[in-house]
Amino acid sequence: MKILSVEQIREADKYTIENEPIESVDLMERAATKVYEWIYRRVPRDKTIKIFCGMGNNGGDGLAVARLLYQQDIVSQVFVVRHADRMSHDCEVNYWRLVNETKVPMFDILTDDDFPNVGPDDVVVDAIFGSGLNRPPQGVVADLIAYLNASPAIRVAVDVPSGLFADQPSALGFIFKADYTLTFQFPKLAFLFPENDGYVGRFEILDIGLHPKYIDEVETRNFLTIKQMIKPILHSRPKYSHKGTYGHALLIAGSEGKTGAALLGAKSCLRTGVGLLSVHLPKLAQLPMQTALPEAMVDVDESDSCFSSFGNLEAYSAIGVGPGLGKSEETACALKRLIQETQVPMVMDADALNILSENPTWLAFLPAKSILTPHPKEFERLVGKCSTSFERMEKQRELSVKNNVIVVLKGAHTSITFPNGTCFFNTTGNPGMATAGSGDVLTGIILSLLAQRYSPEEAAVLGVYLHGLAGDIAAESMGYEALLASDITENLGKAFAAIKSK
Repeated sequence: MKILSVEQIREADKYTIENEPIESVDLMERAATKVYEWIYRRVPRDKTIKIFCGMGNNGGDGLAVARLLYQQDIVSQVFVVRHADRMSHDCEVNYWRLVNETKVPMFDILTDDDFPNVGPDDVVVDAIFGSGLNRPPQGVVADLIAYLNASPAIRVAVDVPSGLFADQPSALGFIFKADYTLTFQFPKLAFLFPENDGYVGRFEILDIGLHPKYIDEVETRNFLTIKQMIKPILHSRPKYSHKGTYGHALLIAGSEGKTGAALLGAKSCLRTGVGLLSVHLPKLAQLPMQTALPEAMVDVDESDSCFSSFGNLEAYSAIGVGPGLGKSEETACALKRLIQETQVPMVMDADALNILSENPTWLAFLPAKSILTPHPKEFERLVGKCSTSFERMEKQRELSVKNNVIVVLKGAHTSITFPNGTCFFNTTGNPGMATAGSGDVLTGIILSLLAQRYSPEEAAVLGVYLHGLAGDIAAESMGYEALLASDITENLGKAFAAIKSK
């Protein structure tokens, strides 16, 4: 699913109006109907719905919602926030429709004295600014937003929480704090960043039927990964295939006290369908690996306790390095030689990335389209500190483009950047996955897909989606608090089945 800028969404509205064709006020009605339907389904009848409407098109959406609710015998209260001298044309049309066709109670808000009482039995609908704002709220509107945020009511934002900028950093603190955001047609980039989570809440994308030709042809560098995109990527398994068909992966992992990371990565690699897996380990980790995971072959390092050497790499279709690796001088020297000699794309995680951050010139020698999988702190070590998520996203994009690598920046909406500047945001996963070993599991999954000859781009996007989906399935039975990294691995089969299902 494409993520468009506010300007592109305005162009989509304009194109739809001109080419469907449809009147702009009727397109507003279509959007308001989707919001009304959500409220009708989700809000208990004993709640009082209080809709706060601005003077622009977002306010027009709110006024139309109030009228549609009234037609179903649900009487809301409407508060018109008089922050401008006049209403937009479509807002004014819906204002007079509400006045002339209903008996919905309506009130003006001009000063702080006009604020209504808002209690726990209320649902507040924010239709003040939406995506049309280009500066932080001020005066009585800022006071109103703060007042509503402090209320015990359930809070619902229409399209974009008022005060939040969709395409650039916002002045945090002057934004409506929604429990739910009902956004039109496309996700907004700001919804996918952690600093905005307390304002966006849970967002749902409402399809309002913007013209498909515009959507198909408009160009963007940002996408949201959804099942419809993932399903066609999956390879089928021919009847007469064999283990050689599905590649031979090499996982270089583990050091003294960190054999578990190697085990987690290895098992997830096998569970994701690789034909053969060799795990390169220090000598002291050989017995635990062969005992716990007999399906994996073991390649033993010269060192008892760390990664210090490796043999011939020609047999491997993909190489992963990093989980539990440690940062000894021997390991850093071995990693440098590995980078120089490897001819296939690599997956690099954990301590491999930490060593790389201390030796940034090595980035230029990575095999083309290698996949780096940092968490935020590891990413900062690679590129430096970032003041906002927008800045961090651009630095991530720059890292991919400059070094011809794929960067998987792990988080609630893991972002994946390609060397062509494209960025995908993931939609699976949950807070229970914030646990030790979860990243090691992801490394194994992506390594497995690479070895099976998925393209590096496919391996990254599919791997992240699978990882999150397996975590979601695990959380259904385990809950967030009890979820372990190994639970993600154990649910990979169900994740594959879920993607293949209709």
